[in-house]
Amino acid sequence: MQELDISTSSCLVEQEEGVLFVTLNRPEAKNAFNPAMLLGMYRAWRRLDEDPALRCAILTARGNTFCAGMDLKAGAEGDQGASEEFMALMAEVPNLHWQALLRDNRPAKPLILAVEGYALAGGTEILQGTDIRVAAEDAVFGVTEVARGLYPMAGSTVRLRRQIPYCLAAEMLLCGEHISAQQALDWGLVNRLVAPGSTLQAAREYAARICANAPLAVAAVTRSLREHQECMAEEDAMLASDALAGPVFASADAREGMRAFKEKRPAQFRGE
Repeated sequence: MQELDISTSSCLVEQEEGVLFVTLNRPEAKNAFNPAMLLGMYRAWRRLDEDPALRCAILTARGNTFCAGMDLKAGAEGDQGASEEFMALMAEVPNLHWQALLRDNRPAKPLILAVEGYALAGGTEILQGTDIRVAAEDAVFGVTEVARGLYPMAGSTVRLRRQIPYCLAAEMLLCGEHISAQQALDWGLVNRLVAPGSTLQAAREYAARICANAPLAVAAVTRSLREHQECMAEEDAMLASDALAGPVFASADAREGMRAFKEKRPAQFRGE
């Protein structure tokens, strides 16, 4: 595992072959978001997009709490702990924090989430910007902003109702209560539950399966999954999907995949 120079004290960014690992690193503060963490996450997502060697990313955290949301104390103090670099970059990229939290400008490659412990408020909001989600059996989720007199601005009022049934999204958003890992699985909010301490290994397994597939095909499927949602008429979504499919079928990877199947061997994809 190689740590990258875009890491910050609150967000470790590492690379292992084609997988980018983004680790929230404020366990003493329940991994609540602060400027240094947001800066590291923003850099990580942009690196994921820019580096063709990277195929997907895993988002996880150190400690027994995945994320308790925004650091409300820091917010009340006017972000006095923000670094000069964070503030300077915010002047150039006003939605930097929303990009960091996967609300805006999500990276085009698949994102895998590994959750241990509590994932509350922003911890559950950022979950909705990921594609595949693994949770420990004792994990706890919740969009709890209304209980603090706040509004979930990282996208939950829009995304949550598109990802789980409307009435369950309404329950989470309006009651502001915790839900168990089993409820999250039953409601379709996460893919899989595993024993505490093993979420990262399960996330690695998903990453390996994604990395074994053709990069162009994975990119096109990821884009269609995210963009062609229920808000589009089915006919329009099908046309948009067809536009993505054409270049995939015309690629060298598609020809390699079919040859490998015929020859009964693993395919050697090159992203071409």
